[in-house]
Amino acid sequence: MTEVKQIVGDINQGHIKPVYFLMGEEPYYIDKISEYIEEKILTEEEKGFNQTVVYGRDTSVDEIIAQAKRFPMMAERTVVLVKEAQDLSRTIENLTSYVENPLDSTVLVICYKYKTLDKRKKLIKTLAKKGVVFESKKLYENQVGDWIFGVLKGKKYQIEPKAVHMLVEFLGTDLSKISNELNKLMSVLSPETCITPKHIEENIGISKDYNVFELRKAIGKKDILKCNQIINYFAENPKSNPLVMTISLINSYFTQLLLYHGLSDKSKGNVARVLRVSPYFVDDYVLAGKNYPMRKVSQVIGYLREADLKSKGVGASNISHHDILKELLFKILH
Repeated sequence: MTEVKQIVGDINQGHIKPVYFLMGEEPYYIDKISEYIEEKILTEEEKGFNQTVVYGRDTSVDEIIAQAKRFPMMAERTVVLVKEAQDLSRTIENLTSYVENPLDSTVLVICYKYKTLDKRKKLIKTLAKKGVVFESKKLYENQVGDWIFGVLKGKKYQIEPKAVHMLVEFLGTDLSKISNELNKLMSVLSPETCITPKHIEENIGISKDYNVFELRKAIGKKDILKCNQIINYFAENPKSNPLVMTISLINSYFTQLLLYHGLSDKSKGNVARVLRVSPYFVDDYVLAGKNYPMRKVSQVIGYLREADLKSKGVGASNISHHDILKELLFKILH
């Protein structure tokens, strides 16, 4: 992300602001920036007297201000890191008085995760003038693939599109989880390696042949044999393939097909943009669109709602999850 690189670059060049307010739904970049400040601004010898870490649930805005007003001891700066600051949401506006006149020798870092401040409030306007306000936005599913490609390219790795899709299907859009798994892969694979589905299967534990991504693809093709092989594998590995998650991901697939049928412009680029998928997978949706007309897609979404209720015990207390999924697929495929 360009803004993150700008913040890090400014710190490297010595252009350090007195206040950094890091907020937003995606905690990954908030953690990365705060960790960078924690590691880089003070030496190890300086940190003992001049670096303070507090947590929102255990402190108050008044205590944070008191810490921020302390002068450094045998160092150029004091660093105060406030983690989980969203726990101070009711009183965070009280920080305005300090931000209006911050101590130049203090670097105050506020990590305000999963939320954002009202940009019309005085605090945000003051922060924008006196320090840095960074908003970390959640990535859409179709953006995560590009993020994975970018991270790996920066480390001199490549990755196959199917391997990317497996990671996103299994881990969702949580960048911290994905980053941890990528680090795991990079620790066992040498640079210049192109990461394949086999690497994902061997090192992360996601089956390259029997996962929800492959199930959705088999449903789209109406490959009955492959569908049955996959759900039988799911039955043998229920902890790795919970029914509720499987139904949810199949539902998102048919919701995408519904959007596909509604498009007047079915060019590859437009389909990829609207469905928020990689252009690499658009042909799969074109084939599925032929196999499942609009009317059938609407029926399937109804079947999925019924299956979701059954998976939660509504009207199906004695039916196994495997049988619920088996019945659902029979309805979808016929």
